[in-house]
Amino acid sequence: MHILLVEPKYYTQYPPLGLLKLATYHTQRGDTVELVRGCTLPKKKADKVYVTSLFTYAWRPVHDAVRYYKALYPKAHVVLGGIYASLMPEHAHQCGPDEIHRGILPEVDTLLPDYSLVGVLPWRWKNKSIVFTSRGCIRRCKFCAVPQLEGKLCQTLSSVKHLIYPGHSTVIFWDNNFLASPRWREILHELQEMDVIKNGHKYGFKVDFNQGLDSRLIRNLDIALELKKARIHPIRLAYDSKGQKEPLRKAIDRLKDVGFRGRNIFVYTLYNYLNGPQGFWERVRELMEWGVTVYPMRFEPLDSLEKNRYIAPGWTRAHIEMIAKAQRVIGDSGAFTPFDAMRRKIANASTFEEAFRLRPENKESLKRESKEKGGQLKLLGE
Repeated sequence: MHILLVEPKYYTQYPPLGLLKLATYHTQRGDTVELVRGCTLPKKKADKVYVTSLFTYAWRPVHDAVRYYKALYPKAHVVLGGIYASLMPEHAHQCGPDEIHRGILPEVDTLLPDYSLVGVLPWRWKNKSIVFTSRGCIRRCKFCAVPQLEGKLCQTLSSVKHLIYPGHSTVIFWDNNFLASPRWREILHELQEMDVIKNGHKYGFKVDFNQGLDSRLIRNLDIALELKKARIHPIRLAYDSKGQKEPLRKAIDRLKDVGFRGRNIFVYTLYNYLNGPQGFWERVRELMEWGVTVYPMRFEPLDSLEKNRYIAPGWTRAHIEMIAKAQRVIGDSGAFTPFDAMRRKIANASTFEEAFRLRPENKESLKRESKEKGGQLKLLGE
């Protein structure tokens, strides 16, 4: 058969990992495969079409793709899968696929993705292999889609060697809770023993925990030291609610004790959720006091069909715009880095509004501050 793999034309900076694994699966079965983006004319007539999906609010390009390829190849079997299809199968069914697949495909999930196909796509992930060493999570956070998509922690691997593409030098872990796996040490030890050969020189693999690590599981210095041995930059944690304060603070202390710089500890900080603006500011203030970098993460409902429309109780659009504007002014890809001016601004405020209110400032002053801080602009209002 000829298999057509379709990534709808929505915005994403990531390669379509599921489709690349399906490419390997069908190639091993003797089928031919073709990867396309959006609605286009493939090189060969398809016998089976797989369409993936991303977030629920990016559903329109998905519907367009399904309808287009159903009309183009009326005899082909069209399968729709991915995040949106799994979370909202009834809504997804409206575009007319022959089949909707919810969740992961276990028979393809541990296969090496065929990264050779992404050369036809704009892709910023050069020389980087994305891997899952486990699926699911031990937590059941209500704002997270993982419990619905993958369920409890499962499918834990003890090796990722077979998932690293030849020539790649960075391993990006997409585990939802890497440290919850009973085999996480084996994985890190394996990577430490492997070498990347570049221009005749040996290097260790770089490691990126893109989804973040569970600070509650960094229980002692030994665990922090194991993480330090891996080439992680930056290391990412999360501060979603006040209940995480003490485990997070202790984890940050342990990471610093083994040599992680505070500015290289990124903390995803949820807002527009249950606690109001004042609670968000208090968490940001604590993180600034601990000397780590804050990355605000806006909550979107799991069934949202329009991006950035939802405003949580206790929040207003003005509150959310204040955070977004502060992220733009500060720069550094939207992160709040704990430079002295930033820390003083947050620490000396008494309300959310005071902490995140900006005022115009002299251009030369901005340029000077940017140069002194390596391109990092301070929060205005000092």
